Amino acid sequence: MTDPDAVLDRGGLDALVRVLKRRGRTVIGPTLRDRAIVLAELDSADELPYGWGVEAEAGRYRVRRRQDEAAFAHSAGPQSWKSFLHPRRVRQWTADRDADGGMTVREEEPAGVSYAFLGVRPCDLRAVRILDRVTTGGRYRDPAYDARRSGAFLIAAECTEPGATCFCVSMGSGPAVDAGYDLALTEVVDRDGHRFLCRSGSEEGAAVLAELPRRGADDATRTAAAGAVSRAAERMGRSMPPVDLRALMRDTLEADRWDDVTSRCLSCGNCTMVCPTCFCTTTEDITDLTGDHAERWRRWDSCYDLDFTLLHGGPVRATPRSRYRQWLTHKIGTWHDQFGSSGCVGCGRCIVWCPTGIDLTEEAHALHREATEKAQRDAGERGTAR
Repeated sequence: MTDPDAVLDRGGLDALVRVLKRRGRTVIGPTLRDRAIVLAELDSADELPYGWGVEAEAGRYRVRRRQDEAAFAHSAGPQSWKSFLHPRRVRQWTADRDADGGMTVREEEPAGVSYAFLGVRPCDLRAVRILDRVTTGGRYRDPAYDARRSGAFLIAAECTEPGATCFCVSMGSGPAVDAGYDLALTEVVDRDGHRFLCRSGSEEGAAVLAELPRRGADDATRTAAAGAVSRAAERMGRSMPPVDLRALMRDTLEADRWDDVTSRCLSCGNCTMVCPTCFCTTTEDITDLTGDHAERWRRWDSCYDLDFTLLHGGPVRATPRSRYRQWLTHKIGTWHDQFGSSGCVGCGRCIVWCPTGIDLTEEAHALHREATEKAQRDAGERGTAR
């Protein structure tokens, strides 16, 4: 059994990728591609975005060169790990016509991939746990998700440089990691060099760490790592109002603010596509031109789609107002009733990738202000009536 924590250099990080690949795992991590930091399969740790950071704001995302060679000093990109665990399209079955005119249906076998996720942010680590609860924690289990998630090796990277749209502190999901990982890395770049404090969180994590070139964790590195994470918590770019968000959503369903935000909303669904916890899907059936072969596919869907709530009499939520309100009140309100937690982890992706720059933290603050002002007016009217 190796020590519970150790220090790796860049060579140790590259050895980590090699060990995981030798163990038969497909290693996925951040890399620079198409002027964005994206998640993709890695052949080596050299493909990590060393020296690259991001500038993100509402409706804006740019990569930028850093003055150091940090690998994980960037906020969330356009993808989340949902793209691998809960892919955009999954074939569910195929059907072929038999010689006698009947049909033979073959259920699709779940993909047998063994993932290792390198550089999972604390907010995204929480998101994976939320997806676990949604897709496999109830009476019905999603076999496609289960096959990808079962046995996945998670390497967390604690956040040391939050983005301008990050608010994980408000949601209790970062910048430190607490559980649910096999290995956790904290990157340190200072006068003593570039290194990674690494600690194991599982038996397999400890076994992998034991195979890596490493040195014992020293107090200076531990102190520097803890300080970097602590400072990140103080530099969040956004925050939620310090109130019961579940109650706020419940009590402001008729607020005027919904009209304001939905006058800007395009109902494009970008926020649901980039959200690491949105999980809604629909199914579509396709055939070839002969009609002898058919397939059923499951694909991502969005509550912003007009047809998402289509019934025989028309859509249940026919207006952008009703659809935006449904998304936000479910995400940070009624998600608690269904799954026992908030559905938001504070990653800020929905803010960055909204084409009109709608900011859910701004909307929550506005709803809180409107509710407070209404309560004050009501109290004044009651006082006058007396």
